[in-house]
Formats: sequence, structure tokens, C-alpha cells
Amino acid sequence: MKALKTLLAAGLLVLSGTAFVASAATPAQALDNGVGRTPPMGWNSWNTFFCNINESLIRGMADSIVSSGMREAGYEYVVVDDCWMNPNRDSSGNLQGDPTRFPSGMKALGDYIHSKGLKFGIYQAPLDRTCAQYFGSYPGATGSQGHEVQDARQFAAWGVDYLKYDWCSPAGTINDQVATFAKMRDALAATGRPILYSINSNSIHSKTGPQRNWGDVANIWRTTEDIQLVWKTDQVNDYPMGVQNIIDVNVPLAGYARPGGFNDPDMMEVGRGTLTDTEQRSHFAMWAIMAAPLIAGNDLRNMSTATQTILKNPRLIAINQDTLGLQGVQVAGDSNQRVLAKRLANGDVAVALFNQSGATRTISTTAAAVGKTGASSYNLVDAWSGATTSTTGTISASVPAHGTVVYRVSGGTSGEPPVPASTSLVSTSSGRCLDVPNSNSANGTQPVIWDCNGAANQKWTVSGQALQSLGKCLDAPTGATAGTKAQLWDCNGGTNQQWTFQTNGTVRNNQAGLCLDVNNNQTANGTLTLLWTCTGATNQQWTRR
Repeated sequence: MKALKTLLAAGLLVLSGTAFVASAATPAQALDNGVGRTPPMGWNSWNTFFCNINESLIRGMADSIVSSGMREAGYEYVVVDDCWMNPNRDSSGNLQGDPTRFPSGMKALGDYIHSKGLKFGIYQAPLDRTCAQYFGSYPGATGSQGHEVQDARQFAAWGVDYLKYDWCSPAGTINDQVATFAKMRDALAATGRPILYSINSNSIHSKTGPQRNWGDVANIWRTTEDIQLVWKTDQVNDYPMGVQNIIDVNVPLAGYARPGGFNDPDMMEVGRGTLTDTEQRSHFAMWAIMAAPLIAGNDLRNMSTATQTILKNPRLIAINQDTLGLQGVQVAGDSNQRVLAKRLANGDVAVALFNQSGATRTISTTAAAVGKTGASSYNLVDAWSGATTSTTGTISASVPAHGTVVYRVSGGTSGEPPVPASTSLVSTSSGRCLDVPNSNSANGTQPVIWDCNGAANQKWTVSGQALQSLGKCLDAPTGATAGTKAQLWDCNGGTNQQWTFQTNGTVRNNQAGLCLDVNNNQTANGTLTLLWTCTGATNQQWTRR
């Protein structure tokens, strides 16, 4: 958890004349528990109040969701985060609400929330301690480890509709996490109550969120470290992270989203200060286009008009809540900008023009590029202003620094937006895949070979002659000579980030004229990749699958 950690620290592509078609790995089957058919919308106590919560506060927030019009806008879950529990289970091992903070008990709180036409969410952890307990900011050790069935039954008895389940430990492999999270999934299912299941595998842990499609385990799954009240930090997927850092991680995972299962880039910081109005609008717009849960984290009792305008924007909420349940896919982009397209159930396409740079810039795409064809003109509805314009094909806007313009495009016929081909690159000498170690996409990260697993950090998007993974480009450092490391770097369109697939299976860098090489023809997991004089040897040969 962010505050506690602060305290602790103080399509078809032609390459070299060869046609190449690739498709992403088939996503895991989405959890079929009847909930989360569209991304959940609601409010969570953590971002603003951390451990400083009580019964009166939560009831007041439920009241404010109703009085502010947020309930009518679609916000329904009221989620009580960490520090709600009695530090001790009762004599039968049951969880209890803290008697001072929640004197009426958790069932009474749930009943009150339900009486407002809302749904009740609660926090728990799968090991022995919650995050606050792990960091010593709250007493006890009341995690669900060994109590999964008992706790699930307790939650159902209290009328819980949403469980946030937070790993909060450095221990455990990703396989351990999958197995442990699945215990609560199955326990919740056994209660017979439809409970939306939200997991976070990343707290105090290597960032396993982006490494697999968790849709077979949960309804929503965190992909990143905790969000902070900043636009951007120096972190890639580690504490602390800003809004743009999270977008960088979450955008490449679009293929995982579907009704019943969505990537979760964390709760929103809209209305909490620090971020500019443009940045807050961009934050909300990108969460909407990414089919992210819209979980507010501000104090709902004193929202400004500007905050309400953002959080209740009906056009963006409709895009987010579209019944197709698709996450917007990136159809163009570089280090300064991204263009995302999200196909909608009625045949429209939502298009986001996102300016990552520090200056106003014109961002453009076309109807064809976002999957719209067959008309002489198309209508564009601006998601912020509601204004309607028409175009014969060009979709363009002047976008302020850190801003996002969103259009809903109608007319013609709609198909899947053309998505750059995604592939695994398999080393001929070892049969292992080109891998971004630990999904660390920091500039300068050196790819390795690793057992092929189909994870996002082994998927390479071929865009033009660039090879991209986790939002970064495979890069040959300027002036590279034989033995220089291959690396990930912000995409810049330079020839040092352009690669040509040769007919003999080698991958040659256009600027350096050197080939992607597995160091010393080694075959073990973790062997580094570098640039070397092209020889055609098997440790320079790669197949795409």
C-alpha cells in the first residue's frame, strides 16, 4: 500500500519480402461467476483515508454517492479497504469488525449500503497478514490463509458483493499466487453469492500482474504497483508509480480484457489535488478507453464541480461500460503519443488521442486505421464537449501536454481495429523465447532467453520495423559494435530501433548492421542477448510463433 510503503522507506506485415501473420496467445477463460460483465464502478476508502476509517465515514460516503448523482452515473460499489477488522478473530476463528471503528458490525454496514441501492465491498489478504499488518501500521494477523472457506462464508453472510484480495508479501512464486488466489475464488463460488473478485498480486512482490492473463482466477486483477498522486515517476512497474507509468504497463495487455475479466490499473486519483485538470481528464479518459474499473478514491463529500464533471462524464462512462467488454488497443504510437481504438457494441469505435509529451501536439489517425470503413463520411462525437463533427476519414486534434481527446466514431461498417502483429521470438539454438526479465521495461533492460510461457513479457509487437514489448522498443545503442547489449528503450522511430527479418532467420538491426545474438550460444534460462556480427549461426536464428 502506498502510504505504508512511504512510511517504511521514510494483421499482415511484410518484412524483407516475407509475408508474416501472427496472433496473440489465446487469453485464459474469463471467470464465469455472473458478475463483472463490464468493469466495476464504485468508490474505495484507501487513496484518501488509508487506515483512518470508521462506520460513520463509510456511511457518509454511501450517502454522497447517492446525493452527488454518482449512483445514477453508474457507481455502485462502496469498498471498505484495509484496517476494518478486529485484530483478533473470535473463539471460532471468525473475522470480526473492529468494535471501536465499526460498532454496529459489518453486516449492519452492508445492510445500510444496500439500503442506498449500492453494493458492499471489503478488503482481505490471502496470506497471514493484510498490508497494514505487514507494515506494522495495524495490529494483528488476520489474513485468510487457512481460513478461505470460513472467510468466504462470513463475507457472504455479511452481504459482501465485492472482495479486494491483496497478496501483500514478498514470498511466493507466480504459481504459488495462482494456486492461493484460486482457493478464495473457489470458496466464494461455493457460497452461492455472486461476489466480484478483485486480486492484486503485486503488493511487496515482484510484479507478476502483467505476466499472465488472470481471467481464469479473478474478475479484475491489478497489473501494476500502487498508483500515486503524480503524473509520472522514474519507475516502470515499481513503487511509486504515476498515471502515465501505469498506462505504459497496462496498454499492451488489451488482449486479456473481456466480459467477466478486466485488467485493473488501480483506483483513480481524480479529485485529490496535485494533478492538473488536463491530467485528471486524461487519467479518467484513458481508464475509460482501457476498460478499467472506475473506482474513485477521492473524498466524495466535498467534490468540486470540475471533479464531478470528470467522474460523471456520461459519454466516457458509456465507452467504459460498453457490453462488448473490450479494452482499447493501440493502433499507433511512439514515446510522445498513443492512439487507442475501442470497438463498441453498436458498431461505433471510441478513439483516444493521448499526448504523453510535455508540449501541445497534433495527433492524427484515420477511420480505416481504427477499424471504420465503407462510408464517405463519419460522425465524430467529442467525449468531453459532446460536440459532433464529420470527417471523410481523418481523425485529428490538437492535444495539450498530458491531455487526451476522445472521439466516438460512427458511420460505415466496423471491424476489429488493425492491431500490430504480436509474436513470440524463439531462439533456434535453445527453443527458448526472447524475454523481458521480470517484465522490467526500464530503459536499458537487456532481454534474455527464457522458457516460453506466452506471457506479455515474451510478446513482441511488430510495428513497421520496430519490435515492441511492454510499450518499449528493442533498441541497439547508438554506435553499437559487436558485443554491445541489445536493450529496451523508449520508442523513438530511429533506425537503431528498426529491425529486418532475414530469410535465414536472423534479425538484423538497420543502423548497426549487427544481428540479435544469444550470448556465446548458451541455452540456459537467463542468457543475455546482444548484438554481434551476422554469421547465420543458430544462436542468431529466431522463429516467430
